[in-house]
Amino acid sequence: MIMSARLFVVTVALAITGLSAPAHANNSRYAAFVVDENTGVVLHSRRSDAERYPASLTKMMTLYMLFEALEAGEIGLNDPIRVSANASNASPSRLGLSAGDTISAENAIRALVVKSANDVAVAVGERLGGGESRFGALMTTRAAELGLTNTTFRNASGLPNSRQTTTARDMARLAIALHRDFPQYFDYFNEESFTWNGRTYHNHNSLVGRVRGVDGLKTGYIRASGFNVVVSAERGDHRLITVIMGGPSAAARDAHAEELIEAAFATLEQRQDTRLFAALSSPRINPVRQQDLIARDVAALHLSEPTEMGSANPPPALQVVLADEDEMRVEPLAPARLDTPSRLPRTEPSLIRGAWSIQVGAYNTADAAHERLAEVAIFSGALDTAQPAARAVTVSGDRLWRARFESLTEHEARLACRELSARDHPCFAVAPGR
Repeated sequence: MIMSARLFVVTVALAITGLSAPAHANNSRYAAFVVDENTGVVLHSRRSDAERYPASLTKMMTLYMLFEALEAGEIGLNDPIRVSANASNASPSRLGLSAGDTISAENAIRALVVKSANDVAVAVGERLGGGESRFGALMTTRAAELGLTNTTFRNASGLPNSRQTTTARDMARLAIALHRDFPQYFDYFNEESFTWNGRTYHNHNSLVGRVRGVDGLKTGYIRASGFNVVVSAERGDHRLITVIMGGPSAAARDAHAEELIEAAFATLEQRQDTRLFAALSSPRINPVRQQDLIARDVAALHLSEPTEMGSANPPPALQVVLADEDEMRVEPLAPARLDTPSRLPRTEPSLIRGAWSIQVGAYNTADAAHERLAEVAIFSGALDTAQPAARAVTVSGDRLWRARFESLTEHEARLACRELSARDHPCFAVAPGR
């Protein structure tokens, strides 16, 4: 599980060019998360634990439950799934099944992945759970067992329900579980089209078949969520899971996902001698700048909403702005306990440093980390009273040393990163407890 290992976090610098910029943008639904499935290294995290609506990403859990039933022998790929009147009345996107129709389990899988058919999702939920509401409860229980601790399901489709919520991090966990537990079925996510009753439907995930290495997983859309996508991509020894939630359109969401994928793979390819860099460069921009500009949200104004609910239609007219936001904010924690409380005068509590720190690199020896600390210390006055430290951490079996300046206030940490970044020295501020 992603949270079961100690993770080295690398910030992603990104930009989307050539898009119009309205004067005002509202992007409160946005969240993003990128992780290397094979190593557990988190490459980008943006509001990844904030509550969001999954929309048709819900169908990944419906598929997980269906795959489990197949493996348990409770249903076969060729077995028919009967469509009830309730299922046939599901809101679009749907396959157009009528009450009394049947669809094989295998075609149901394809309809869920490619067409994101809500009528099929309801039928699957009723078949496996005896009713969609009960199936939602079973989904939630199984999700918790998989580590999706911030997710609640109320239906099998992802159609609007105010109590059906998740997070970007949990959706990444689910994607990893699907690939890990059911590799024999994973190719269904890589199918670009699906034909039913003489009509061919094309995968809503435009990255499949277009972006190198992408082999799934799922898109989703309802008005309350914006445009969501979970993407799996494999190149060489690395498999990335990328989650985008709250995109203003399918086109903007997909462009943003592609940016993150390319940037993450570029950084992974640049790693040499087991070194993890403290900053990540997008292929199309200069190295990381100040902390508040590291991650930029994609937002839009006055976009016409598509009528189809549950999954993304072809994109509406695109009107996008890049809006600056605070990077990876967390709730304030109690100040961390100092390793050596006596190192500061007890009679001057105002001098006790903050619990923030900055990271300027991660290296395969402590000496290399200390050398880096000495090299950059002179470039920011905010570091005059900071405590340099090489902190050992194990990442996927590799012993690394994080080069950090500790005992800073938040203001000092952000100021130091601005000053270092202005001189092209990678840096990111580390909140208390991270």
